[in-house]
Amino acid sequence: MRLNVIEKMLLNNPARRVVQRFYETPLLLRMAGRLDGKHALEIGCGQGFGLEIILERFGAAKVSGIDLDPRMVALAQKRMLLHAGRAEVSVGDVTSIQVPDQSFDAVFDFGVIHHVPAWWDAVREVRRVLKPGGIFVFEEVSKQALDRWVYRALFRHPKENRFTAEDFVAALEQYGMPVGGKLVRFFFDDFFAGVGLVRTPGNSLD
Repeated sequence: MRLNVIEKMLLNNPARRVVQRFYETPLLLRMAGRLDGKHALEIGCGQGFGLEIILERFGAAKVSGIDLDPRMVALAQKRMLLHAGRAEVSVGDVTSIQVPDQSFDAVFDFGVIHHVPAWWDAVREVRRVLKPGGIFVFEEVSKQALDRWVYRALFRHPKENRFTAEDFVAALEQYGMPVGGKLVRFFFDDFFAGVGLVRTPGNSLD
């Protein structure tokens, strides 16, 4: 589901970028660690601010981005010209990511999957494209938040299949990306963030 005009303005304004860069990014960095030499994917990359963070703050060697909105993709491609050879952006659907299995070391979700009606299909695809030992770094909006009147009035979200943090973590567990202790809740539990790990013998995020 594409964002409405109000949510596009909210997610692409300077205040949102400040929160993402100076609050969410340090939080996720503490849980996920750096990605030096790694290839990461951002789902629902919008104008490309998250792609910059993945390259500059997480230290990924290469980043790919997909988004349903061709206009957002064009803006992200323009922004990524500063990172020529290290970034690629294309139109894409998180429920059907057009890459081979085990293509990425990390996948990032900066508040996108709650827009997907069949969100468990998105989780399944994230797992499919991650390598063994790969990580899924997520920041999401809970059902509790989406059920508030202000969200219902201003934003466009699927009315069915909204998830709690517990629902989301359980789906990650089901698809082989356990979170362990790497989960935090903030802003009165309206938002949650964490890291799921594709386990290999001997690795753990606990």
